[in-house]
Amino acid sequence: MATSLNHFKTGLLLAGLAALFGVVGLAMGGTSGLIIALIFATCTNAVAYWNADKLALRAQGAKEVDANTAPELVDLVHALAERGGLPPPRVFIIDQPQPNAFATGRSPTKSAVAITTGLIQILTKEELSGVIAHELAHIKSRDTLTMTVAATIAGAISSFVNFAMLFGGTRNRPNPLMGLLMMFLAPMAAAVIQMTISRSREYEADRVGAEISGNPLWLASALEKIAAGTNAIPNELAEMRPATASLFIINPLSGRRMDGLFSTHPKTENRIAALIELAKAMGIAAKQMGESLAQSSSGKSGKAQRGVWG
Repeated sequence: MATSLNHFKTGLLLAGLAALFGVVGLAMGGTSGLIIALIFATCTNAVAYWNADKLALRAQGAKEVDANTAPELVDLVHALAERGGLPPPRVFIIDQPQPNAFATGRSPTKSAVAITTGLIQILTKEELSGVIAHELAHIKSRDTLTMTVAATIAGAISSFVNFAMLFGGTRNRPNPLMGLLMMFLAPMAAAVIQMTISRSREYEADRVGAEISGNPLWLASALEKIAAGTNAIPNELAEMRPATASLFIINPLSGRRMDGLFSTHPKTENRIAALIELAKAMGIAAKQMGESLAQSSSGKSGKAQRGVWG
């Protein structure tokens, strides 16, 4: 049921964003602009559906690792995937000091999990398990299909608007003020669509991921650290490609955040509170999160992190 619903939403998203292309093209170049926009939309939708995962990984400079290059990390991902009833995803590492992670792929058999070096360095093995389980939850529900397609097309919209501004029609050339307005409205519309896709799904992925890892507090503790890291350390590649922000477990642009209305993620403190309540429902004492953080600050997690890194 969930799979069919996500495919329906993906189709609706592709149609909606194609219509947005058409509106922008019509405003920028009249009938000829509309035709060019629809051709561009068709090509973009095809690329987004079949290659969005590759584009997302490439955009962040992700490098694939295996049992030889990062054995403990790959073993951890595969063990959690087995617990979640999923085929083992491909594993990627991003050489990026900002702690973060994302999953991508159009189906569980075509999925990948990408983790930054910054994330590996600051988390304990338990916290890292919580993050990976969260990303596996996105794969299990096929959120990755919709989210990755949305990110790819949203980025294409910005490129198309810039192209239209530079190469608008002659006789049908729009009013300069209208063109300027569309330059801001199109990416904004794409951001709103991404926002509606991502926010509720993060809570569900937190819940399902906590069930996969076995302890909601591991993810709660990790989210606290990741939020602090994203605020302190910029991700330059993400800043250059803001449409990819919705893919990450926590918004990588939060260090330079715009109005919260356009954030693709719920507030981290709300997610942590929900995880703590889930832990209570599972009979896990909330004080364990404080103990986990105390161990991390005392340096006990360093050995675990080096082991995960391989």
